[in-house]
Amino acid sequence: MTAKTRSHWKEYGTAFCATLITATAGTCYGWPSPTLPYLKSDKSDIKPSPDEESWIVSIMILCSALTPIPSAYFADRFGRKTALLLGAIPFIIGWVLVIVANSVAVLYVARMFSGLGYGIVYTVAPMYTGEISTNEVRGALSTLITLMNKVGILAQYCIGPFVTMRTLAAINLILPISFIITFIFVPESPYYYLKFERSERAERSLRHLRTGDIRLELKNIEVSVQEDMKNKGTWCDLIFEATNRKALWISLGVFTIQQLCGSAAVVAYAQDIFAVTGSKIEHYKESIILGCVQVATCCLSVVLVDRLGRKPLLILSALGVGLMNGTIGTYFYFYQQNKENVAHLHWLPITAILIYIVCYAVGLSTVPYVIIGELFPTNVKLYASCVAHIYTGISMFTVQKLFQVVKDAWGIYTVFWGFSIFSLLGLLFMLAVLPETKGKSFACIQAQLRRDVARDNASKLMTVEY
Repeated sequence: MTAKTRSHWKEYGTAFCATLITATAGTCYGWPSPTLPYLKSDKSDIKPSPDEESWIVSIMILCSALTPIPSAYFADRFGRKTALLLGAIPFIIGWVLVIVANSVAVLYVARMFSGLGYGIVYTVAPMYTGEISTNEVRGALSTLITLMNKVGILAQYCIGPFVTMRTLAAINLILPISFIITFIFVPESPYYYLKFERSERAERSLRHLRTGDIRLELKNIEVSVQEDMKNKGTWCDLIFEATNRKALWISLGVFTIQQLCGSAAVVAYAQDIFAVTGSKIEHYKESIILGCVQVATCCLSVVLVDRLGRKPLLILSALGVGLMNGTIGTYFYFYQQNKENVAHLHWLPITAILIYIVCYAVGLSTVPYVIIGELFPTNVKLYASCVAHIYTGISMFTVQKLFQVVKDAWGIYTVFWGFSIFSLLGLLFMLAVLPETKGKSFACIQAQLRRDVARDNASKLMTVEY
């Protein structure tokens, strides 16, 4: 094994410890799918109404929009590692509250705490993994964030149908505690240390992350940080600095597509969706199949993102989910018109949903977090991650909350047709504006953005003159 390969394995090991907390976030995200059927059953002593069920699902994501700004400041002042460790505490509180819950109100509070942790994790984790990795594996390490999230969701699908709500929460409590025990021994980002001119600590951190001579890389990181910190980054720089504004526009566009393709609703309401498909397979088994496909495809994405590139994966992903959403919506339309006419197609919805999951997981599920970690310079990266997560949280909450409302008012087929339209519009957006960042250093990416901004300005000037 070469020194370079050993170094990459050390990076993967560190990233794995860091992303245990995103597996915890995944357990919170996938928890409603097996829990809602349990709450409707005779086994449950808590009986929420349909509207209360939609709040149990969506309130976590709404609260996740509250913590990015405080966690951004905290991570900038005290470090990415400390912020991630802090993020485990709300998850622990949330699962403890589920264990002792005796009313819907307590479940609301539990989900609120989980949302606070979710916001911290998805603000800081992309930055940490992006800063500890080399150019060759940065995309793969960043996709581990989503892969571990999907592992957490799969755990809910596999365990949830066979245990009580409180037992599932007790099992889920193991993950954030395990994260704290393991991550406390992991090094801080060398970028963070160099930002505060702590060269010796940065060198020690990099030696923990690499094998072999680190002097050249340390020097390159130092130059990159110094270049980024010549002007102290502020929130306003995201808007008034042309390259940051373009990067923000691209990032928010990609995250919009990620959410409006309907993934949040499909994951949270998986068993309820399968319940109206007419499938002959038990609904919890379909959810388990769905979760396994998610994890397997995310593993594939980890391999492909640094080989095929970011843009091809996102384009393929948007095309696939758009077509599958349209297929699912059309099936539900004819199913609700006359079940007998589509009885022989009972295999179609589960097949289309699985293809949807494959297409989503290979690109839209993973790559946006790579994009947010790559497009922004160090001095505003936290602010950008913060804005992106607040925006994503609001978008995800809207999708999860309105899914039930639109489904009850106009039919489930209307929901999936809407998801299809947004997915295909997103495909056109990414074809037009998304740059490729595969294998490029942060400095090269910034140079590319500056060239793109200059070209856009020149085009506008020519248009005005004409």
